[in-house]
Amino acid sequence: MKIRESAMPVVKVPAVTRTIIGIDPGTIVMGYGIIEVTGQKMTLVSMGVVQLSKYEDHLDRLRVISEKVKGLIEQYKPDSCAIEAPFFGKNVQSMLKLGRAQGVCIATALIQGVLVTEYSPKKIKQSITGNGNSSKEQVAAMLQQLCKFEIQPKFLDATDGLAAAVCHHFQGNTTVVGGKKFSGWGDFVKNNEKRVK
Repeated sequence: MKIRESAMPVVKVPAVTRTIIGIDPGTIVMGYGIIEVTGQKMTLVSMGVVQLSKYEDHLDRLRVISEKVKGLIEQYKPDSCAIEAPFFGKNVQSMLKLGRAQGVCIATALIQGVLVTEYSPKKIKQSITGNGNSSKEQVAAMLQQLCKFEIQPKFLDATDGLAAAVCHHFQGNTTVVGGKKFSGWGDFVKNNEKRVK
């Protein structure tokens, strides 16, 4: 007697779309880039800069940074935020101001409930071009190919922000759900089959 094997139904889990905002903090110009990722497909949603030089008071600049980051999060509802860490320079005052700008970006994102990951400038460059010592122009040119935009922005700070977001995607960053870490959405689905329909 032959036993007929019944075929197991194949369940396709729809690809999850994630939105990532990348920020290049600055006290004169702050750059940002927003991408959507579905599976491995990456789409540029928006990128731009916030001009801060017209504000003479440093505290006014910090207020504007916070308002802009909050507005971007409310508009695009990102799942995560990637931010470029300040590089170490010789000018202590500049480093202090840049650190404050970064802190405001991080705090604003966290208050809005967005997970934040920090990347060094070298890590971002290496992730985009394969070379941690690439120039801003080289990073921008590679992003132009990856994200398929034609016109280079006037300020490279915009592509620096975009680079942080793309770096975060390329890192396949760990997702934290309910205090438990997962290596990505596939790992989350695998470990939570009853929760995914």
